[in-house]
Amino acid sequence: MTMSKDSAILRSMPFSRALAIAVLTLGASGALADTASPGECHVVDVNFKLQNREDLVESKAMLPQVVVWVEKADGTYVDTLYITQQTGTYGLGNRPGRFDFNSARNWPYGRRITTFPVWAHKKTPLEFDTIRYQNSDENNLSHPFTQSSHEAHFCRPMTPMEADAVSCASPNAVFTDKGVRDASTRSNYPPRQDIVRAPGMDSVSVDGYNDMNPFDAISQATPAKDALVTSSWPIPDTLPMGDYVMWVEASTEFDHNDTYSATAYPAPTGIPWSEYGEPYRGQPSLVFKVPFNVGSAETVSSTATYAGYGDPTGETGAINPPDSTISTDLHGSGVQRLGLVSDTDGMWRVKVTARPEFDFVVPGDPAQFEVADMTSRSVTMSFLAPGDDGSVGKVKGYDIRYRVGDTPITADNFDAPDTLAIPGAPSAADPGTKQTFDIVGLLPETTYTVAIRALDDCHNTSEIKSTTFETPARSVGEVDACFIATAAYGSMMAADVGMLRHMRDSVLKKSVLGELAVEAYYTFSPPVAGVVGESDVLRSTARAMLLPIVRKVRAFSF
Repeated sequence: MTMSKDSAILRSMPFSRALAIAVLTLGASGALADTASPGECHVVDVNFKLQNREDLVESKAMLPQVVVWVEKADGTYVDTLYITQQTGTYGLGNRPGRFDFNSARNWPYGRRITTFPVWAHKKTPLEFDTIRYQNSDENNLSHPFTQSSHEAHFCRPMTPMEADAVSCASPNAVFTDKGVRDASTRSNYPPRQDIVRAPGMDSVSVDGYNDMNPFDAISQATPAKDALVTSSWPIPDTLPMGDYVMWVEASTEFDHNDTYSATAYPAPTGIPWSEYGEPYRGQPSLVFKVPFNVGSAETVSSTATYAGYGDPTGETGAINPPDSTISTDLHGSGVQRLGLVSDTDGMWRVKVTARPEFDFVVPGDPAQFEVADMTSRSVTMSFLAPGDDGSVGKVKGYDIRYRVGDTPITADNFDAPDTLAIPGAPSAADPGTKQTFDIVGLLPETTYTVAIRALDDCHNTSEIKSTTFETPARSVGEVDACFIATAAYGSMMAADVGMLRHMRDSVLKKSVLGELAVEAYYTFSPPVAGVVGESDVLRSTARAMLLPIVRKVRAFSF
């Protein structure tokens, strides 16, 4: 084994969506064209440990977002290997709304162009249509009820008082504007790809979001704090031996210090609903650089220091050299977004290992793939773990996809744009072990098809196992919003709607008569809300009718 400080081994490849597998590890594996024999491949593993700021309240103590990519020694971008799902799946960098909107945990709006500015500009000319609000009001958090569909992932915006008390409002009560494509302006970030368009509310251009996003299959759920991440990348047999560079960029919100403070980068002023959320733009993204070489022998390379930091405004891909403005002594802040690890290879924050592998047998097939539990909004799937070589050994990981409808998922459509990857596939277990995973954010009374295949170090894959199910109807009493109130005020953002909802949940639904009143309201109000929401006169009338109730709720203590 050879060791080199701040250098590493890799091979560059144009990455295809078919190879961008959802393995719970980062890295690479693949055969070298000029040395490989059948069953031989090269594996590149990337290791790092994420840390969060433990001095922040729960509503702001978020783990860093991370992206990993490979370049040639001359700086030419090769491909993205790994990206956390907030950006890769849920479109954090290309959402409706101005980039400097305030933030909180799982905040729904604002295109966060400060997340990975170095990566975003390195990978050009890969660009996307910018996503804007349907009514083009980029300065407003509140949007028409008729343009806001059910939100399965993000939370509704909350005031700092609310956010300190709860991490997220009920997802069943959140509606958001999913935006519309604007081809006249370009974004360096992909849009979200987890949406099933709601006709009559979402723009028809939402149907094209999946086609725009090439990163969903490599997106991973943000690992648990202080967890050591190990990833493996399948390298194709067309990749030549030589020198490459592995880059890791880490970004987090609310990472303030004396230089990058809420005073230096404040909340926007003069806009509606500015009291919601808090300024998030603290220290900029940090990049870690590990040069490495792909050859015939195993090599280990690492770095314990950061190479620089990204543009605080996100407007350029410039890398600023390390300086005293970046914190070094606070857990989860600045340099310590990635933890310092000590092992037999030394002290490092990012480590890259390249080695040859020999794997001549394809993995076994996942068995007894079926629905274990289901609600109107989610499903738990179960299966028996296969072996790495038939029935022997653990597989490297799983590639799991799902789609709307009953069309079986096969090798021909496994990587189709409308077949979505499941972030956070379960870790491999011993053959025969029962394993489960969840799919959330589903729609009631909707047919879905889900498929799974296993893969090994050399990216040999098992047969695809596919099954279809239909989610049940919404349970009695399960509701999505205060229909008439929301239609009258125009958005879930209206403070009075929030108070009415609080009265409903805290008082009415705790008594028999109150529960009956709530169920009657939700039985008859949706069609009325549809009419109210389309008429300014009726909206004004509805607000006037609700005013006496709102005044009483304001005076009520609960």
